[in-house]
Amino acid sequence: MLTIQTALQQGAATLEQAAIPVPRLTAEVLLAHAVHCDRTYLYGHGDEELSERAWIHYGRYLNERLQAKPTQYITGVQEFYGRTFYVSRDVLIPRPETEHLVEAAIGFIRKHPNARVLDIGTGSGAIAISVACETGQTILASDISVSALAVGERNRRTHDARVCFFAGDLLEAVQPASLDLLVSNPPYVPGADAANMQKEVRDWEPPAALFAGATGLEIYERLICGAALALKPGGHLMMELGYRSLEGVRAMLAPKWSDIKVIPDLADLPRVITCSL
Repeated sequence: MLTIQTALQQGAATLEQAAIPVPRLTAEVLLAHAVHCDRTYLYGHGDEELSERAWIHYGRYLNERLQAKPTQYITGVQEFYGRTFYVSRDVLIPRPETEHLVEAAIGFIRKHPNARVLDIGTGSGAIAISVACETGQTILASDISVSALAVGERNRRTHDARVCFFAGDLLEAVQPASLDLLVSNPPYVPGADAANMQKEVRDWEPPAALFAGATGLEIYERLICGAALALKPGGHLMMELGYRSLEGVRAMLAPKWSDIKVIPDLADLPRVITCSL
């Protein structure tokens, strides 16, 4: 008889031996997914026998994690800004650091309740949906990937959020001087950095959402040029910053943009840059 407790011990040991981060927590998440329960259930039912079906699924999930598949893609969920979002390989997994961008956007909208807002490169819709749910505002959201937009729409329905999705390559489908606020977590990884990235990221997350060209600044450049046309006079631009991108982005903004501010994350790294036209 294989109990929940034994399954957890064996799973955690297997993951630890393969140097998978946080092996015990990962084993708990994967087993809870296999049993269709939350993790708290596992704590109180350690002596319960695991069904054959659950054991088969659990074994498959462990094997997938050993192949560097992110836990979020195995379970199909990721927590972000207090909500659960569906994720697949069509979208980037939302990171806690991106919540700083959400907070900046919420702060702007509360001061400008009638603002017309667009989230560029929305992916799972986590930014747009979080902002919409927190403010009650209708948010526009776009992505070049139709598959990503399908994920975003699924999340919109789950959270009953006031978000309108549309397909487009950055700001090419946006009318001039039509927006008050543009927010984006754009691709910003230089192509040369791929070799040094974690396998979970490099081999599983969508390349179009990660890589931005040789320098990592290429999408920022296009985004900033497009924003200068799409925003109304006095409009605001907010973007997540990548590693080592601050100075390059700030140099791009210097000629036309004012009130440039940098928001650090909890590690005191520059995470979000905001500015006005």
